[in-house]
Amino acid sequence: MSAPDIHQVNTRRRLKIDIHTHILPKHWPDLKRKYGYGGWIQLDHYEQGKARMLLDGKNFREIGCNCWSADERVRECDTAGVDVQVLSTVPVMFSYSAKPQHTLDLARYLNDHIAQVCAEDPKRFVGLGTLPMQAPELAVEELRRCIIDLGLVGIQIGSHINDWNLDAPELEPIWEACEELNAAVFVHPWDMENKGRMEKYWFPWLVGMPCETTIAICSLIFGGVLERHPQLKVAFAHGGGSFPATLGRIIHGFNVRPDLCAVKIKKNPLEYINRIFVDSLVHDEDTLQFLVKKMGIDRIMLGSDYPFPLGEHCPGKLIDQCDWLSEEDKEKLLGINTLKFLNIEHKKDLFLRK
Repeated sequence: MSAPDIHQVNTRRRLKIDIHTHILPKHWPDLKRKYGYGGWIQLDHYEQGKARMLLDGKNFREIGCNCWSADERVRECDTAGVDVQVLSTVPVMFSYSAKPQHTLDLARYLNDHIAQVCAEDPKRFVGLGTLPMQAPELAVEELRRCIIDLGLVGIQIGSHINDWNLDAPELEPIWEACEELNAAVFVHPWDMENKGRMEKYWFPWLVGMPCETTIAICSLIFGGVLERHPQLKVAFAHGGGSFPATLGRIIHGFNVRPDLCAVKIKKNPLEYINRIFVDSLVHDEDTLQFLVKKMGIDRIMLGSDYPFPLGEHCPGKLIDQCDWLSEEDKEKLLGINTLKFLNIEHKKDLFLRK
């Protein structure tokens, strides 16, 4: 009997793509000096393989070399069995409150870096850009550069843009351009309330982030964004936050107070669920099963929040260990759904060849 074809064997294994990972350049210019005011993140490489993210001189977060080293990421992906990472910046780098021309300048720097990492290892990395969302005209300009010139597959944006929720009319040109360019949108919570009652116990991350995501999803639904832009592809981090568990309340509110909720849409919010994707980062098997029931097996994608501590430390382990998921279901959650969401199904064989 002849030996099996290696390529055929490999293409039958489960492809594992992580939609939710963050990366930074190892170095960037002193932004306070460059732009003339504070509010910017800088890196302090205080020890070999370790750095502090400093915000106006104060420690924001400590990171390891896996946050900037592509080689280290590949090693850790090999250990975890992750074939591909979808790279996006760390949300604190969005810088939406800065002067638009400065946010654009930083976005271009970050996007060029992500594009370079992807170009150097296209079998392992796919990229999402960041935009100066507070200036939609500049954002559309940079979006076009990301997709057309840099070869990125979409963008990562915050759950709100300063005082704008995602249904703000100012953002319409961005949604139109995303549709036109077939650019995927990954929404990440950020800029959570951190004062007063939210100061203790890491509440902004534990409680604030799920709430932020729910507001973002509801804004796109109730604000009519998904209705006006039927081709818009949008996904949300952390399993959609509190939205799946709040869905019944949201629908009930729509029905009993249409004067407040049904202002811009007439369809039941449930009818928009098939337009919404979420990642799988829920940390709990029962919650994942609930998420599948509410959102559907075709709209959930593996996401780990690599390389941060609140993420899934062994990406895909939760999905792998669920015996109530069929083999086909696991294939969808671990990779197939992400290929479809990012419109990169043609790259499947490339990703499987290592």
